[in-house]
Amino acid sequence: MDEQKTPDFAGNDPDALLRDRLADALASEASFDGWTRAALASAARGLDLPAGEGERLFPGGPLDVLAYLSRRSDMRMVEDMEKEGVIALKIRDRIKAAVRIRLERHAGQREAARRALSLLSLPFNAPLALKLLYGTVDAMWYAAGDTSTDFNFYTKRATLAGVYSSTLLYWLNDRSPDAEATWAFLDRRIDDVMRIEKLKGQVRSWTNPKRAAARPAARR
Repeated sequence: MDEQKTPDFAGNDPDALLRDRLADALASEASFDGWTRAALASAARGLDLPAGEGERLFPGGPLDVLAYLSRRSDMRMVEDMEKEGVIALKIRDRIKAAVRIRLERHAGQREAARRALSLLSLPFNAPLALKLLYGTVDAMWYAAGDTSTDFNFYTKRATLAGVYSSTLLYWLNDRSPDAEATWAFLDRRIDDVMRIEKLKGQVRSWTNPKRAAARPAARR
């Protein structure tokens, strides 16, 4: 498999608009035909592109397109969070907003997303799947104002990866009005995480030698 090239969203890519159009066209095709090279070729023909242009724009084929769309969605999610002033909310609500915005506005059509997840779940695509998941949760924490640099940097991302992944799977099968069941599920998952973090904080407090020394001795 070809290594996925990091998309250039800084305005330096002369093919950026064309790449955007082709990626969106394939996402529409994928709802019916899956993320295949045949679907990529069909999407290119639908845009009247010259033969071989799809392969030039995305040398790695559909996986390149998936990586491109995921990173573009992460970028747009961050922009939306900044525009809406999410940073002013409590941390719990910032994370909830991040997951909702990513799914509601930037996950694409459910069937295309489901087929993308199936492709990424194949063993030989696992490295890319993990890389994209990390990119998404890292963008969420960035937009939420996280400035940690210690071990918490990694534990926060690992925890959010679990919340986001499980909520994504729930959303894919949710048929409730306005995905209300998904957002209730997300609330429960975040509540679980907050309880665990509170418990961890209490354990750290009681096992900290300095705090332990400051506690009054137990009466005999």
